[in-house]
Amino acid sequence: MNRRDALKKTALFAGSAVAAPTMLSLLQACAKQDRLTWTPQFLSEDQARFISAFVDFLLPKTETPGGLDVKADIFIDSIYAKTYDEAGQKNVLAEIEKFNADCKAAYGKVFAELSQVDKAACFQGHEAKSPKFPKNVWGSAVGPREPVGFYRTLKSTVLWAYFTSEEIGKNVLSYDPIPGEFKGCIPVSEVGNTWSL
Repeated sequence: MNRRDALKKTALFAGSAVAAPTMLSLLQACAKQDRLTWTPQFLSEDQARFISAFVDFLLPKTETPGGLDVKADIFIDSIYAKTYDEAGQKNVLAEIEKFNADCKAAYGKVFAELSQVDKAACFQGHEAKSPKFPKNVWGSAVGPREPVGFYRTLKSTVLWAYFTSEEIGKNVLSYDPIPGEFKGCIPVSEVGNTWSL
């Protein structure tokens, strides 16, 4: 190899070493773009983006899968499409529009476009003003039942979709499809993970 070829290869290697981090950051930026990777059955793309953003903010990916990893947003769209009657569907669409309108009035953007800080503030505001679920004993409500509103209903649905998913049931929670003996009195330290139902 002559000196000129060696210099060309060295320059090429140095250039690629400098350009690689830039290219990687561009790829990462593209990967973070807000676009749907699924086709909604019932919701419009903007409404589906809202549901996906809500799910992702409530249950982000950490050392365990996030809500989007188990497709909770797709499941919720399917629930709206297949189990809600026409009045219920119209109500959901109106509530999504209202939620986004409130975000736009308060923060200048719809929920899916808000920063993490603004999303947190939005959630805190809804958490404070939304009615709570009634107290219950063994799943039966005790006391007066008031509607809990869209925010708390959607939040509850997201959690239900997440914790009943196969991925979470088998790989995050303890899973025993055929339970064995009953051990009624053991130290809490021996219990381990919460059990999947």
